[in-house]
Amino acid sequence: MLITLTTTHRPATDLGFLLHKHPDRLFTFPLPGGQAQVFYPEVSEERCTAALLVELDPVALSRGRAGRGSAPLEPYVNDRPYAAGSALTAALREAFGTALSGRSKERQDLADTALPFEIHLPVLPSRGHPDLPRRLFGPLGYAVHARPVTLDPAFPEWGDSPYLDLKLSGTVQLRALLAHLTVLIPVLDDARHTFVDEGEIDRLARLGDGWLPGHPERDLILRRSLKHQRDLLRAAAGTFGPLDEPAAGPATPSLNAQRLAAVEAELVASGAARVLDLGCGEGHLLNLLLANPQFREIVGMDVSARELSRAARYLRLDERPPTVRARLTLLQGSLTYRDARLSGYDAAALVEVIEHLDEPRLWTLERVVFGEARPGTVIVTTPNAEYNARYASLGEGERRHLDHRFEWNRETFRRWAARVSDTFGYTVTVRPVGQSDADLGSPTQMAVFSRSAP
Repeated sequence: MLITLTTTHRPATDLGFLLHKHPDRLFTFPLPGGQAQVFYPEVSEERCTAALLVELDPVALSRGRAGRGSAPLEPYVNDRPYAAGSALTAALREAFGTALSGRSKERQDLADTALPFEIHLPVLPSRGHPDLPRRLFGPLGYAVHARPVTLDPAFPEWGDSPYLDLKLSGTVQLRALLAHLTVLIPVLDDARHTFVDEGEIDRLARLGDGWLPGHPERDLILRRSLKHQRDLLRAAAGTFGPLDEPAAGPATPSLNAQRLAAVEAELVASGAARVLDLGCGEGHLLNLLLANPQFREIVGMDVSARELSRAARYLRLDERPPTVRARLTLLQGSLTYRDARLSGYDAAALVEVIEHLDEPRLWTLERVVFGEARPGTVIVTTPNAEYNARYASLGEGERRHLDHRFEWNRETFRRWAARVSDTFGYTVTVRPVGQSDADLGSPTQMAVFSRSAP
């Protein structure tokens, strides 16, 4: 299995200082069941590539802990020697442990600086939704190119294998890059071959500091990293906060992730380039939008200055390239007062926002968004109160959040959406988000308004 890390920072040969591996030397070190080598196939002032090659012996693996309890031939016929999985991340920690800690004896200033990197994993297991690599790496600021590997080129009718040829590029601190790879590669595989205990929670907290708690796929990452063990997930909730209910299957993204993905898909389909995220909170939707170059101008607005500060930290704006930072503006403002700054945009999203206003005051938001700002597309999501019966932690009539002033059933939401569209010259379509119950509907309901009058 192989991974390459390339930088075009000049002089690119500084990569050797950062990785603590001289570009002119070959480094070989043992691993359980095999060995790994670090070498530089490409070295110049303009471009430098470090490669980590891991070679595992399936026979040696079969004699170790990993071989116990498996099918008779499984220890000898498996993808572990070839596909980038948990063994590769163990080799990453062993080879680049000092760089992973953020220390550099000769180039500490560079270690603290976001640099341009390209990462290539030619054979990476990815189980679950085909868009999973983008959902994991996109919110962290990477451009993601994932190409499925054909099962056998001689027999194209067999289709694709569960492996990807994955290329990432982004401007990031080397320490953060190695932490992202170490945590997320086993998540894609979802088939860890190492023992996991509560120490793994501490490791996730350390490597995920600053990004994992706010990642839109946090729950999926924790579940797969902890091998879906309920006792460990309960313990992890003490560190990372409660996981979404109901518990999702191994390959099912969290409800929040599904909600954000649904909103982003509607924004993409609308063709919008200038977008408002009204009530942006910590900036989870903003993170998705920044990863998509279609959205040239993005405004996140929230009534809370504290939430905007948290969004700036979550989005790591101080580490982003100037071209990315220039696309985003954070504004403090209220949706109950007219605001000329909101005029002239193509689309606006209000994700789980309206239920935080007193229902008798909702008309002020309608006036500001639909009557004054008047974007071409408006997307509104809100909880479906009927679905609350599926949550064991909620009693009859209880709401999902203490700050929710109301939660509507499907009929009430449809009536509200129809009245708003008629009043302000829009057409509207209401769609479900999340896994639907035959009787109770979906956990989230979404209205997509399209302006039909000037």
